[in-house]
Amino acid sequence: MATTANRDANRDLRNRLDEIHGRYARLRSDLDALQHRLASLRVTAASPDGLVRVTVGPRGELIDLRLTRRATRNMDNEYVSRTIVATVHSAAEKARHQVKSLMADYLPADSGSLRYLDDNDLGSLLGRSDEIVQDVAGRHE
Repeated sequence: MATTANRDANRDLRNRLDEIHGRYARLRSDLDALQHRLASLRVTAASPDGLVRVTVGPRGELIDLRLTRRATRNMDNEYVSRTIVATVHSAAEKARHQVKSLMADYLPADSGSLRYLDDNDLGSLLGRSDEIVQDVAGRHE
């Protein structure tokens, strides 16, 4: 019985390693195309009232800002400023979702990198590594 369990565990482990290796090989072979797609990502958003239109890059950086004439004429500067900031924030959020969507094709769903895109917490990047180190350390105590 133990031999069968060991064989099943080994087969499961081999299958998991094959899956991980396949993802890695795909990521490496597609890396140039993915990097180009990420670098050229542009997201445009308009304010609800149509006064402001912004375009951001993959990291949410402002690339273009367009104001309608109505926004620059008799409008309250504070209102226009708040509208610009809110519109940039909206576009940056959409860009983050698109980056995550592109990356999700190459990374496991529980990847720290994907979690980091959601929570912006550096701990997410190291979470799995921390678990492995603690597991290994626990076995050697």
